[in-house]
Amino acid sequence: MDDKKPSSRATPEPDAPALPRRRWLGSVVALLALVALAALAWYLTHRVPAAPGAGPAAAANVRGSGGPGGAGGGRGAPPSTVGVAAARRADIPVIIEALGTVTSGASVTVTPQVSGVITQVLYTEGQMVKKGQLLATIDPKPFEAAVAQAAAARLRDSAQLDAARVQLERYETLLKQDSIARQTVDTQDALVKQLAGTVAVDRANEDTARLNLQWSRIVAPVAGRVGLRPVDAGNYIASGAASGVATITQITPIDVQFSIPQDLVPEVKERINAGAPLPVTAWDSARTRQLEAGTFLTLDNQIDTQTGTIKAKARFANAAGTLFPNQFVNVRLLLKTIDGAVVVPVIALRHGPSGDFVYVVNADRTVSLRNVKAGVSGVNDVAITSGLTLGEIVVTEGGDRLKDGAKIQTSADRPARSAPADATNDAKAPARRAAGTTAASPERRGSRDQGGDAAAGEGPAAVPKGAAPAAQATP
Repeated sequence: MDDKKPSSRATPEPDAPALPRRRWLGSVVALLALVALAALAWYLTHRVPAAPGAGPAAAANVRGSGGPGGAGGGRGAPPSTVGVAAARRADIPVIIEALGTVTSGASVTVTPQVSGVITQVLYTEGQMVKKGQLLATIDPKPFEAAVAQAAAARLRDSAQLDAARVQLERYETLLKQDSIARQTVDTQDALVKQLAGTVAVDRANEDTARLNLQWSRIVAPVAGRVGLRPVDAGNYIASGAASGVATITQITPIDVQFSIPQDLVPEVKERINAGAPLPVTAWDSARTRQLEAGTFLTLDNQIDTQTGTIKAKARFANAAGTLFPNQFVNVRLLLKTIDGAVVVPVIALRHGPSGDFVYVVNADRTVSLRNVKAGVSGVNDVAITSGLTLGEIVVTEGGDRLKDGAKIQTSADRPARSAPADATNDAKAPARRAAGTTAASPERRGSRDQGGDAAAGEGPAAVPKGAAPAAQATP
């Protein structure tokens, strides 16, 4: 059996240098792509948009001026749109704002002084009552009987006292005649004094009985608003019951208690000692609606060491009943008013490492950073004591994007700058339409004629606006 001979065709070995060459070529392509993306990004971020209607020469001029030595700066960024306001002279009020709690001048739980069965409840829940108004009655019959009993005992003892006094007079007459012993007269005199004391006790008991009878009629001790009824007629109630028969809260006038910082106590005391009125207003939780206006009443006698504040109280007439006890309100205390101060909006004042500053708008529509000294700040305005003169324009909104020397524009400037370009475009529009009509090529005119011949059976061809109608071709 013949041995198999190996094949003479040699198997080609793989090309070893081909794989590194492909990797090197892919790296070069990726690097070139990254360079192209970086160049595109630089172009998009550094180019300056040309003005509307400007030609290539104007665009080239803008790009040239935005270079390192140009007037537009390194990037040539467009001016920032900001809000501005003028420094003006105004009276700025110094207001202390605080969170207050409405407190009643008097809150009373009307409790009975005697025990008994309630026969009548003469008020309705939520009713406004006056001082001394009858609220409820307790069955008076037991107290009327006690008054009658005390009066009868007083009459009885008074009669005994009168008899003892008559007997004492007789004994004194006999003693003068030396017809009776001195001891008998002294005994009768002591009996008279004893009966006089008994009559005094009887009078006190009668007064107590009458007072209990009076207490069976429960009246309002203060004027105010009655709360919910805690007891109904027919129930037995004991004297001094904790629930009572009614709760009355005084709401006219009413007080608001709030706290002010301890640093402002000297100024408040100075105004109080000068006899100046301190108006106080109460606002709702959103500070959008004024609830009531009143006056400052008093300060507490000590400062809270934990909060560094002192309690104060203001009084309000509350004739309309807009303030309710235990209601939370926002309090505004007008401490004083600074007359004729140079003020700017609060949002125009900014704070930096060197202190307070504002951005002043120059005549060339650039801003200058100017350090100022701020005075008293109100709700909307802040007083500038130095660094700013009356009538200067300052930036109020958009100042976070600015720096010294930056160009700005206002919202009113934007339509004013675009209006001339729009008017130019509107003026050139008829000329462009006329030029486009007269400059049409013969080929395009031929194509339009062919289209008109094809549609002759359907109707006349459309005539462009502003051009003379074409003459119809005769067959």
